[in-house]
Amino acid sequence: MLNSPIAKFRFMGLLEGVSLLVLIFIAMPLKYFAGFPEVVTLVGSIHGMLFVMYVFMIAYVTFKIRWSFVWITSAFAVAFIPFGNLVLDAKLRKSRYS
Repeated sequence: MLNSPIAKFRFMGLLEGVSLLVLIFIAMPLKYFAGFPEVVTLVGSIHGMLFVMYVFMIAYVTFKIRWSFVWITSAFAVAFIPFGNLVLDAKLRKSRYS
């Protein structure tokens, strides 16, 4: 399943993207509307760890398959956009790298 560097990157992107969505759409509302700030602390820490791993995965893929600057910046930028990793994943599936 995770044989190629792109497959590993896509999996890491999925994890990081889901953690961002959980942070924004579950943890933040629980903090502000239900009074549970601890949830943001926990989910935010997990998301932060996954984000750092995602950035390292971008570097790994860049060195393994010689990604262009456009792919590198796109991969980094989508990490800050909700559902961005899903869009990048679809583009990667259609690209010459997969």
